[in-house]
Amino acid sequence: MVSFVTLGASLSSYLAVQETNVISLSETEFLICSVIAALSGAFSLSSLVNASPLSLVPSFQYLDVNDDVADPGVTIAGIKRNDALKFEPRGLTRITRHPLILPVVPWGVATSYLAGGRTSDFLIFGGLSLYAILGCFCQDLRVVREEGTVGTVFEPSLITISTKLNDFYTQTSFVPFGALSDGRQSWVSLWKEFPYIPFIAGIPFATLIEKAGLQSLHRL
Repeated sequence: MVSFVTLGASLSSYLAVQETNVISLSETEFLICSVIAALSGAFSLSSLVNASPLSLVPSFQYLDVNDDVADPGVTIAGIKRNDALKFEPRGLTRITRHPLILPVVPWGVATSYLAGGRTSDFLIFGGLSLYAILGCFCQDLRVVREEGTVGTVFEPSLITISTKLNDFYTQTSFVPFGALSDGRQSWVSLWKEFPYIPFIAGIPFATLIEKAGLQSLHRL
């Protein structure tokens, strides 16, 4: 509630600013900022299909007919919901444990320039970047302080969740590529598990969203 209220007030103030000191980007600079915004958006969108305990999106598993499962439970077309998989670093979570929110940081910086490079642009979009960092940091603090679950949809005991979350945090990193650089995660596994199709499909979608958003701001 606090986030929505403060964001709404910030957007209202942003739209009321009559600032004309716009930074003119060269074609190369415009292309670089556009690519950063599109890739950041695609990364966030593809994270929705990448299992993570910080996401409210359920995780699913394909059960092969030869799998030795004592109680497969309810399956549809051989697919069963298995939220336990979210505690295993996989794909994007090998890069960062915050694949949905952290990409807002480069997106916010790039969009600040694409929106005009005015002081108000840097305040609103740069502020969103700062908010993303602080939000992810506070999620980590909840786990470190064992204050409860963070974004999960699991229903086992709190002790079980806390233990699995701590294990997940130990194996992953806040800073992108941190766990890969220090050996906690495998580059080979990342290449195999990266959600290439959702990521590639997300690039044009993120580009359209960015373009529509900027056009709306310019009209206002």
